[in-house]
Amino acid sequence: MSLVCAISNEVPEHPCVSPVSNQVFERRLIEKYIAENGVDPMNSQPLSEEQLIDIKVSHPIRPKAPSSTSIPAILKALQDEWDAVMLHSFTLRQQLQTTRQELSHALYQHDAACRVIARLTKEVTAAREALATLKPQAGLVAPQSMPASQPAAGVISFLLLLFCFQLQDKATVLTTERKKRGKTVPEELVRAEDLSKYRQVASHAGLHSASVPGILCMDLCPSDTNKVLTGGADKNVVVFDKKEEQIIATLKGHTKKVTSVIYHPSQSVVFSASPDSTIRVWSVTGGNCIQVVRAHEASVTGLSLHATGDYLLSSSEDQYWAFSDIQTGQVLTKVTDEAAGVALTCAQFHPDGLIFGTGTADSQIKIWDLKERTNVANFPGHSGPVTSIAFSENGYYLATGAQDSSVKLWDLRKLKNFKTIALDNNYEVKSLVFDQSGTYLAVGGSDIRVYICKQWSEVLNFSDHSGLVTGLAFGDNAQFLSSAGMDRSLKFYSL
Repeated sequence: MSLVCAISNEVPEHPCVSPVSNQVFERRLIEKYIAENGVDPMNSQPLSEEQLIDIKVSHPIRPKAPSSTSIPAILKALQDEWDAVMLHSFTLRQQLQTTRQELSHALYQHDAACRVIARLTKEVTAAREALATLKPQAGLVAPQSMPASQPAAGVISFLLLLFCFQLQDKATVLTTERKKRGKTVPEELVRAEDLSKYRQVASHAGLHSASVPGILCMDLCPSDTNKVLTGGADKNVVVFDKKEEQIIATLKGHTKKVTSVIYHPSQSVVFSASPDSTIRVWSVTGGNCIQVVRAHEASVTGLSLHATGDYLLSSSEDQYWAFSDIQTGQVLTKVTDEAAGVALTCAQFHPDGLIFGTGTADSQIKIWDLKERTNVANFPGHSGPVTSIAFSENGYYLATGAQDSSVKLWDLRKLKNFKTIALDNNYEVKSLVFDQSGTYLAVGGSDIRVYICKQWSEVLNFSDHSGLVTGLAFGDNAQFLSSAGMDRSLKFYSL
């Protein structure tokens, strides 16, 4: 019985055995393998040349292969080997050519990318230098109305394009999260039968001055719904703690009444707008104004915070909407519909943050694309100035109210009105708000009404305010409903 090398399957000239796998190898082959890999080829266990054990055997005479016993057979074998070598060589040349082409393409791409990066870096540097030399008011003119000879609009537009990448990334995240939430209704959400049992549980009338009565707007802190923000006819902004039943801060600075307020979702910062043509950014902890945004030349009628928490949308009677950076107070863009030439009455961001809606004094609802700064859709149908708009959290529905005593629901996918809620004659709609899940819609005005979405049936009706209801907000999972009105009172409804 002859020994056979486990690697070559041939009789070895210098056989040796591996103590790791107990296999026989040709010493020449196993030493090369160990030098390259350092392990036994059979079981991949560590193996060194010193561990190999030589086997002493008499050298056998290897039998010749049957195919190599004659000259024609040998020539045939050589010819087969030559053909195989040539075929392998041809394959290698093809692979080499493909690799060269791929490498050349990659080099061209790398060169082009470097050129683009260098050009963009140069443009960004130039834009920043140009922006640094601009006067503070240079960015307050819309790109549409600015003469081509003035560079400010181009600089601001360029910066807005840079911010659009951030807006697009945020919109992608928000859309994904919204679709996940939309598949199921939160278990903690108050059911309609429980919501119908809500009653007034608290009322506070001392937040604003009694000499100039009226709360004109309100908002809840998204991260702590115990904190309530109100704006009054007395020109003050008030932060109220619902749980402690005390005022946290009274913010003074506007020269006219406060018509819009927003609480920042993650910072101790609030925003307010007024007919004095200014938007103010306030520090709640410091109790002072930290930024004044002068984006308009007439009354600011609407305010909405982008989901990034870094930018504000505002509308005004000067017919413009503006998009501003809250950190710097810089107005990034300011746009109007020159064909319409009518005052804007309200504004609200879509939950994804890439589009928004504005209401006008001539009954129109306009949908705008923020990145393109263009009017992409119009919803006619109301017969009076639009007073309030609200997007549902599902991103598909838009609710609008106007001075025609009606609330209209619009499908943003089909761009049409699919439901109109006719209210009492002379009913004044002042506030619309969906809860976070998009299950309920609250309407404030002559009274408070809550509707369950999809069926659009009324589940609640409160007439506790002695004046118009100007602000509404749902607590987490609709655990409570808060309202503010012209009777200077802040009310809370719950079980």
